[in-house]
This record gives sequence, C-alpha cells and structure tokens, in this order.
Amino acid sequence: MKTENFIKQIDEIKGKTSLDLSIGEDLSIALMNLISLEEHFSFSFMKTSQKQYLEMLEQVRELRKKLLKKIVKENEAENWCISKHLLAVSMRLMEVGTKYLHDNKKKEAEESFIEAFNIYSLFWAMNGAVKLEHKEIIAETKLSKISQLLKKVLDCCKE
Repeated sequence: MKTENFIKQIDEIKGKTSLDLSIGEDLSIALMNLISLEEHFSFSFMKTSQKQYLEMLEQVRELRKKLLKKIVKENEAENWCISKHLLAVSMRLMEVGTKYLHDNKKKEAEESFIEAFNIYSLFWAMNGAVKLEHKEIIAETKLSKISQLLKKVLDCCKE
C-alpha cells in the first residue's frame, strides 16, 4: 500500500461517524478481562473443588458472549472463536510485558507489548475496523501494517 493511500484510508476511517472505536476499545478490554475471569474461575474450581466458581464462570461467560456480539458481527468461518482467542492472547501478552517490565527486562517487555498490539490489531482487522489486502497483514516492521493503521485510529480517551 502506498503511503498516500495509507493516509487516505486513515482519514476515511476517522471521518466515518458510524465507526466509534473508542467504545469498541473499552468493550474489547472489558472482554479481555472477562475471558481472564473465566480462566481464573476455572482454575479456582480445580484448586478448591468449590462449585460456586463454576457458577460464577457461567455468569461471566454469558456476559462475555453477550458483549462479544456487539463487536463480532459476522459469523463466517471461525470468526467468533478466533476473535475471542485473539483478545485472550493479547491480554496475556500484555500481562507478560508488565511482568517483564517489573523485572526490569525492558527489551522483553517492549517485544511483548508490540506482539500484544499486533494481535489486538488482528482482532480489529477481523472485525471490520480496517479493510486490508492479504499481503498487508504481513509485518514489514516491528508493527504490522494493520497495527500502524490502528495506532492512528484508536483513541481510548475519546469521550
């Protein structure tokens, strides 16, 4: 994709009033945490055998399914499951990055954060935030073309 086309596409996406990724961003982060809660309830049940954790897991799962429908519109192929797993991987890589950062392993932390954002960007690409050709998904730099585009579009502070 030529630079001028890339910038034009960013401007077109920003200009669409129907595309409010600020809500989607917040919702996607909430979904990541719900997926994480499902995992924690599952492990808590396995550690304690207390059935209350399974009941809580089911409540959280139902909420996650309801909220995921707000972002994942198309149900072709495996989009639903792929979307859920992309969010889960992104969240885990962010957690790995924060642990590396805490251990003063800044290079590893940076790599983990970049990988997390690339996976998060794939989630948005799969769910229609950007329309890119197959060849543009392949990373040419540390950030894939999708990630470069989404960095310019996403704005979590938009009110």
